[in-house]
Amino acid sequence: MKKLMFVISLFFLVINIHAQTKYEKVYPSNTELVSPIHKIDFNNSGACPERKQGGNPQTINGYQVFNGSMDGNRQVDPQIAVGGGYVMEGSNSGLLIYDKKGNFVQGVSQKCFNNGIDPKLFFDVHNKVFVFDLWWYYDKPKTKPVNIAVSETSNPTGAWNIYPVSRTQEVDGGGIGYSKKWIGYSYPGGEENTFIMRMADAIAGKPATIYHFKGSLGHPVFTQDATDDLYFFAIQDGQFVIQKVSEDSNGNPYCQIVSSKPHNLTYVDYPPQSPQFGTVQKVSSGDRNPKNLVLQNGHIWFSQAVRCEGRSAVQWHQVNVKTGNIIQTGIIKSDTTNFIQTTIAVNKKNDVLVGFQAVNGHSFISPRFAYRKAKDPLNTLRPIISMGEGKGATDGASWGDYSGSMIDGDNLLDLWTIQSIANEKGRGETVILKLPYSRK
Repeated sequence: MKKLMFVISLFFLVINIHAQTKYEKVYPSNTELVSPIHKIDFNNSGACPERKQGGNPQTINGYQVFNGSMDGNRQVDPQIAVGGGYVMEGSNSGLLIYDKKGNFVQGVSQKCFNNGIDPKLFFDVHNKVFVFDLWWYYDKPKTKPVNIAVSETSNPTGAWNIYPVSRTQEVDGGGIGYSKKWIGYSYPGGEENTFIMRMADAIAGKPATIYHFKGSLGHPVFTQDATDDLYFFAIQDGQFVIQKVSEDSNGNPYCQIVSSKPHNLTYVDYPPQSPQFGTVQKVSSGDRNPKNLVLQNGHIWFSQAVRCEGRSAVQWHQVNVKTGNIIQTGIIKSDTTNFIQTTIAVNKKNDVLVGFQAVNGHSFISPRFAYRKAKDPLNTLRPIISMGEGKGATDGASWGDYSGSMIDGDNLLDLWTIQSIANEKGRGETVILKLPYSRK
């Protein structure tokens, strides 16, 4: 399903790129007005009984670590967002809130947010609110709503506004991003593969205009720079393609190609499946297409899983947002171990955290991270650090989007990551770690 998602998105991306010049403005192909279906909060009553998971703060290898969701299967799909003094996790089973010390605060099922799977989360560092999406494939009317949920304040235990955008042709969960002004979502399926909506409308709970674009604009970026423009990024053949959505003098959004430039990378193919201990069953290593991208200080940062010398490796990049030029790139590889399922986080000083998992024929899926400070030599990360060790083999090839990394939206310095770990039964549990750059 994930590969189908890429093929469909790539097809429409190629159509878009060949249909427009670098400076041509492309306007939405369709608009609709969507009202929030209701406002909810984490009241743990009625239709939203408490879902208590995780906590248990501890120190591993000198870092603050605590458990996230513990009730997963092979496709938990955990993501994380941090701000307002809270750490919020989303998974295929629901939403969980912790304080920054790792203590459980509240949790509910995803059913409380109009159902859905494949969550993607962020904390908007400009407007100080939480946002996530849930894609619901199994609704009986088959409207397949993408439920965009936006908190009204920086307190995720308070009221939320949920916008169900019907996407009947969608075939898999998509990616989400933001800027000061916009929320953007891209997905596979149908002819219109990207939509945007105004952040201010969603925070206020007003009916919101949804702007649909033909084809895929790429994966929307977490725009930590203070700009209204919303950027999109895609790997298309041998090119890095950057597009952005801006607003004209009449307040109408339009898309424009920023750059389409050869990346000249040696390693960019899809990673092979990875072996694990005690079984012939291999597991998915992830996707060469990044799960999250960050715009920080005029550069787009991302990590990806790639095929490297017959194994899965993790590769990361810093790309100039205006020119598309690669400023630095690095790779985490091994002659004996597969590194899989990666995401990246970057703070306001250009310090970096890369989260991922490690697995090989002598071990189980285990959480890892590596980091660098902005002053470190270009193209380098410091040594890999363990967040724990897996205990059992998973029984299927799918391992989901088992990685999330994010900036602390309060101080814009600390970096956080959530990584999956296989328990004794090979099921996916999660570990959350704080990298305290505010103390470094």
